[in-house]
Parts: sequence; C-alpha cells; structure tokens
Amino acid sequence: MASIEDINEISVHELKFKLDNNENFVILDVRGYDEYADVNLEGSILIPLPELESRLDELDKDAEYVVHCKLGGRSARAVALLQSNGFENVVNLAGGITAWAQEIDPHMRVY
Repeated sequence: MASIEDINEISVHELKFKLDNNENFVILDVRGYDEYADVNLEGSILIPLPELESRLDELDKDAEYVVHCKLGGRSARAVALLQSNGFENVVNLAGGITAWAQEIDPHMRVY
C-alpha cells in the first residue's frame, strides 16, 4: 500500500474553491454511518473506511476524489488504499470535516 506520508492533501479553502467553481470531482466520506448522518458535506458519498477495500468496484478509477473523515487520519489511510489500487487522482482533505466546520461553515456542528 502507498505510504500515508506520500499522499497529496488539499486544504478546506482549496475544496471550497473547487466547489464554488463547479469542478467535476467526488467527495468521498470515509467516516462511519452515524457520523455521516449527524453532519456531512453536501453531495458527498459515504463508504466507511472498514468497507472501502471491498467496495472499490463502486468507484470510477478515472474520477477525481477528495477524501475526508473527521480530522484526516482515516481519510489519509483511505487515500493510500485507493492509490495502491490504481486510483491516481485522489487527495486527502487536510483537517477533515472538523477543519471545514471551523474555517468554512461556522454553522456546521463540530463533534
């Protein structure tokens, strides 16, 4: 598997720019079902990290992905897993949904 240290990251501000400019990419949330139900980024798809490897066939290897979790640790592992399975255009959201709530959407609940 690719090393977590070798993954690319983007900031929440870079993600907001991509969203504001209607860029074509997928937000992949790798948190748990309860976390996603509680708070999520609009338009994101949920595949919890423990299920990701067995559900890779649901994802398009040619698509661009921004992967996030709560703080960035699980999503970093997810990015490494995706990269080791042939996904080339995958980045980790630095700071996860917590950074998004703190820096972009102050109305979003931090848990």
